[in-house]
Amino acid sequence: MTTDLDAPFHCLTPGTIQGKEFSSFSLWPNGTKAPTMDTILSSNRSETGSYSHCPARAFRIFSNPSDMGNSVQVAPLVVSKQSRIFAGLPIWQGAALLVLLVWIYADILARLFTQWISDKNFEHGSFVPAFAIFVLWKNWKALRIIQPAPSWTGVPLIAGGLVILMLGKYGAEIFLARVSLLFLIAGLIILFHGWPLFRAVFFPWAFLILMIPIPVIVLQKVTFPLQILASKLASTVLPWLGVVVHREGNVIELATKKIEVVAACSGIRSLLTLLTLAIIYGYLLEDRKWVRVVLAIAAVPIAVVANSLRIVGTGLLIQYWDPEKAEGFFHLFEGWLIFVVSLIFLFAVHGLIKRISKKPRQTARFA
Repeated sequence: MTTDLDAPFHCLTPGTIQGKEFSSFSLWPNGTKAPTMDTILSSNRSETGSYSHCPARAFRIFSNPSDMGNSVQVAPLVVSKQSRIFAGLPIWQGAALLVLLVWIYADILARLFTQWISDKNFEHGSFVPAFAIFVLWKNWKALRIIQPAPSWTGVPLIAGGLVILMLGKYGAEIFLARVSLLFLIAGLIILFHGWPLFRAVFFPWAFLILMIPIPVIVLQKVTFPLQILASKLASTVLPWLGVVVHREGNVIELATKKIEVVAACSGIRSLLTLLTLAIIYGYLLEDRKWVRVVLAIAAVPIAVVANSLRIVGTGLLIQYWDPEKAEGFFHLFEGWLIFVVSLIFLFAVHGLIKRISKKPRQTARFA
């Protein structure tokens, strides 16, 4: 098969036609060329003809007159290229911006880390940013090929984040100052790279909210109802096990001792920790998003029931063993044991969902 060229055509991409190199902008059938540009034309053979690819056009030249009458077909050429995460931001500017953020939030982040260590209700906080970084690392290749589409809609988020930061600092509300960091991160991503990248990193970004301790006012509003709920459940179950009880608020009276369900025993600590672990567990072991949501929601009632079982266990120790055993080591060990039971409940819920979701597929297969 030969390539018939009855008219000149033009291309800016180097290459050859039938093994011959060309370095002119216009090529003619007899091989003459006009040396107007120092380029080389590329041609790729196929069964129906030859292809010459240019940056913005793809030229297909047919040698069979019955195909296209020795004409040239022009079609758009799709060009794919990879981009860096911060393609719209020079490296030195990105480094300067990172240093500026660290300088602004140094004191806030230091106090946050200190609270993770000292406050037992939020000991899980240190695992949150570590897992968010892991998610980004796991999806790094997919994130790199996202085309940059910088958007000015990131500016309102940055401005809002700075306003929240000032309100938090001057209003002595550390929670607002910490949350402002998330708004700034979102705004910077959208401003310099666009919404496609932000949508891709939305999960690890939203997951970071769990690293921020709940404000004290909100915590008090949540813990007391949990104390009452745990007391009610425990005082309902204990009589089934032969233990006579009388409840007044969050205080359960037994024959030999009183059990006061204080704020530390409200279950808020196990609830936040189990919720965090449920989200991590769902992300790592489940691909279906709706199942991940169900597991996260299921963590709340599981934590409440498990905390009530802990109080039931304390009542059984007092009634059938020794009231002194309800404190100290046994009380601490009981907390760890109940948390393991909570994890088992979470695994059981996931297993039940998988069995239920598989049934329709099996029925369809054997129908």
